[in-house]
Amino acid sequence: MKELVVLSGKGGTGKTSIVGSLAALAHKKVLADCDVDAADLHLLLSPSERQRHEFWSGQVAYVDADKCNECGLCQELCRFKAIKDFRVDPVSCEGCGFCSQVCPTEAISMQENMAGYWYISDTRYGPLVHARLGIAQENSGKLVALVRQQARRIAQDGDFDYIISDGPPGIGCPVISSLSGANLALLVTEPSLSGMHDLDRVLGVCRHFGVPASVCINKYDLNEENTRQIESQCLSQGIELVGRVPFDNVVTESIVQGVPVVEYSDGSVTREIQAIWRRLSVMLANGRSE
Repeated sequence: MKELVVLSGKGGTGKTSIVGSLAALAHKKVLADCDVDAADLHLLLSPSERQRHEFWSGQVAYVDADKCNECGLCQELCRFKAIKDFRVDPVSCEGCGFCSQVCPTEAISMQENMAGYWYISDTRYGPLVHARLGIAQENSGKLVALVRQQARRIAQDGDFDYIISDGPPGIGCPVISSLSGANLALLVTEPSLSGMHDLDRVLGVCRHFGVPASVCINKYDLNEENTRQIESQCLSQGIELVGRVPFDNVVTESIVQGVPVVEYSDGSVTREIQAIWRRLSVMLANGRSE
């Protein structure tokens, strides 16, 4: 079993569209949406929910009105201003527990926090593990780890060949959680100044965790000078450039229809993504990025 994680240093590069097409092309795979803060792979794959589980993480302060003498000490000392009129705002509460330690009547307790949900669903391309973090909730890295753990369990039990993960943008904790231990990372970038800058950052994260990286330039023909700079950057660092996807409105049309572009059209975009998957599957089979 090989695990491919698709990342981008920034949002909006077309990462999820690429993952949707890879889901249609790859055989015997489990899909995982690790972008738990803003999951959207399900919009393209139209899953049928099989299981729903609560995700509990962190703590929130709770004030017992029967014990509270309204001395105001908790409101005065809470640095997050989460307590007002002797009630706790769960969005503002950081779960530090300081108020429960200073309360003279022991009226404040720390309670477990229900931070979101994770799901196991069925798609026409195979099982999908995905999640939704609640509004203003934290510990997305922990939820990403749970999603990957469940995807691996399903892959092992079902003798699947691949796990294909749609990772979050950026280089923060959720990215690290989705990347560490993967066999190969596909970095989807675009030929813009911000895309080039953030590609360099996420390449650094891959190097730090020892995960081989490959690069796909999406909408490469919008700025061919920047595309040449990205190609030169990859060549100088020994990074495999697996594909250049041209700009085409057919991608937007396929998204509107809720279908991966490789199933919607047989044009140049589809042919390039098919070639990308062939290269990636060889790299995964060889266990190296060269």
